[in-house]
Amino acid sequence: MRKPGISDTRESILKFIQGFIDEKGYAPTVRDIMKGCNLSSTAVVQHHLNILEREGRIHRDPGVVRSIQMAEKDVVEVPLLGAIAAGKPISVPSSESWASVVEETLKLTTDIVRNKGNIYALRVKGTSLVDAFIDDGDIVIMEATQTAEDGEMVAVWLKDQQEVTLKKIYREPEHIRLQPANSEMKPIYTRPENVEVQGKVVAVLRRLEL
Repeated sequence: MRKPGISDTRESILKFIQGFIDEKGYAPTVRDIMKGCNLSSTAVVQHHLNILEREGRIHRDPGVVRSIQMAEKDVVEVPLLGAIAAGKPISVPSSESWASVVEETLKLTTDIVRNKGNIYALRVKGTSLVDAFIDDGDIVIMEATQTAEDGEMVAVWLKDQQEVTLKKIYREPEHIRLQPANSEMKPIYTRPENVEVQGKVVAVLRRLEL
């Protein structure tokens, strides 16, 4: 997702710098960037580089040629707590223990987790969210919260059933609708007091097909 305030030209410059470094092992010059991004002059390049540097997107040493470096992103460790159903709800022992065991720790950049705290990850089981581009085996990054707006994708604990599921939530007269993002599956209707929101999706890591 594009960072607000960064122009198309500066996005193009950043992409060119990263590609140049990846290919050649050293940074481009201002003239390299001018040619590679089809800009009118080195002054235009310098203008955009100055803005990118002020915004913390790149680092430069004014006394060194080819000194442009891409700014490193902060990395956070996110616990992967197991699987969550995106189909029929799966049975788990209790709302306190269903996500108590950390399978592994994921290292993600802050732009992926959107600088949110209290983050955890779950592996998706099922295909009820394929129309929202979340498929079986994908990993969802969750913000732990007990509140959510209608239409948000949430992890819901169903108290009576002692089950947890991943669905879009909608509050309707006299009941809660938990809506799958799959036209071939039916929603779950349940009483409001049976529903406990345990988190909402902030990002999705796709499973790569080999």
